[in-house]
Amino acid sequence: MPGAGKATPLAAQAGEPALSIAGTRPVPPEQPVIATERHAMPTIPVLDSTIAYRETGEGTPVVFLHGNPTSSYLWRKILPAVGAPGRLLAPDLIGMGASGKPDIAYSFDDHSRYLEAWMDVLGLEDIVLVGHDWGAPLAFDWATRHPGRALGIAFTSPVLKPMTWEEFGPARPFFEALRTPGVGEKMILEDNVFIEEVLPQTAITGLSEEDLAAYREPYSTPQSRRPMLQWARSMPLAGEPADVVTRVEAFGTWLAASTDVPKLYLTFEPGLSPEQTQWSETHLAALEIEQLGPAGHDAEEDQPEAIAGALASWLDRHHLRQPAKR
Repeated sequence: MPGAGKATPLAAQAGEPALSIAGTRPVPPEQPVIATERHAMPTIPVLDSTIAYRETGEGTPVVFLHGNPTSSYLWRKILPAVGAPGRLLAPDLIGMGASGKPDIAYSFDDHSRYLEAWMDVLGLEDIVLVGHDWGAPLAFDWATRHPGRALGIAFTSPVLKPMTWEEFGPARPFFEALRTPGVGEKMILEDNVFIEEVLPQTAITGLSEEDLAAYREPYSTPQSRRPMLQWARSMPLAGEPADVVTRVEAFGTWLAASTDVPKLYLTFEPGLSPEQTQWSETHLAALEIEQLGPAGHDAEEDQPEAIAGALASWLDRHHLRQPAKR
């Protein structure tokens, strides 16, 4: 999802033609559910539902948060490549991936509540956060509300600040359509545009049929796609939604003041926008920016080894991860 500055549509970021509002390719019929590794993921009760997650290693907790419309599958190559030490965890956000799908609004606050409850159930205390897309603001929000517990935050393709429609650039018609009652429901709930049209364009190397099937599997029905639509409608634009704008402004204050928390912004070409990188340089304290080369919005699909290497070096450079105490 776009952040600050002159944003471009996800398709354009990946070097593909921008999507039309209605979509130009026919949406295939419901795909058969396939057996994937997600069925072997640990799943624990959280609030009135369940959260599934990936886990490897021991030591300092490092939590990897995905965005919309992906899942912890996004981190499948990165967790093992980051390596030891560290307890590396990647949850599926509520309503996404293999996690439960309760009857809730899937607001930013809902995702925040279930994420925090999952951390509490696992007994995670001082942690390092790594976020992509909406996973980044969820990380910023958690750190803001839990002073002293975030050891460091790394992020890619983040939502960093409230925006105006003018700042949103060429993506405006697409997101205006998503916010239009009835139109957004048709695009996401019925036509599954995020999975069938947007997602394949967010990696410049493309997605294999196996990978696309893994991302598609959790969203086999219109009802199961509600989190994707709500995420799109949560983008803080022109002062709305007010509750999300308030949360983003709050973590913006924290990002500017938290000089004791190392931050790593991994950027790519073409990336979101040069303006966003420039804005972050002057508004985020203790920030390092590392450019890792060509990648689309879902850079984790294009550059997993480079991302893992940059994360491991940053973690060790700042002494952010330690082996488990014996």
